[in-house]
Amino acid sequence: MALSLELKPGEKVIIGDSIVTNDNQRIRIFVEGHAPVLREKDIMTLDTATTPAKRIYLTVQLMFLGGDIDELRKNYLAFVSDIIAASPSSTPIIIKISEQIISENYYRAMKEARKLIEYEDMLARHLASSRAAEAANAAAGLADPAADPGKPSA
Repeated sequence: MALSLELKPGEKVIIGDSIVTNDNQRIRIFVEGHAPVLREKDIMTLDTATTPAKRIYLTVQLMFLGGDIDELRKNYLAFVSDIIAASPSSTPIIIKISEQIISENYYRAMKEARKLIEYEDMLARHLASSRAAEAANAAAGLADPAADPGKPSA
């Protein structure tokens, strides 16, 4: 069964080891065979892999596209070690990604890695809002809520 892709004007897609760029009108193409296919919206680049979760996604993407699996697995393990040390709560998502990699279901591993990026974004937003609240409390002269209530604030 052929994979049907509808491309917007100017949209890119990776098919195998080639980048295909659509011209100026919407088209539909059908891809038969076993080459990896990756739409532009799913492509991560070195320049956009700016967080630990995004580096994991990029590594899995390169596995999907047929890179040096042994070397990429080493990189993956190093990135996983870093992210689990920083955020142990991400472990369940990492386990799902790893299970897909072990099964050589790299596209599914990429989908799980997307969830890790979303989780990382949520943690970053939460941290930013917590810091903003702490800064607002400090500016208002309020004591740190985590501080001992018996001690006067400085």
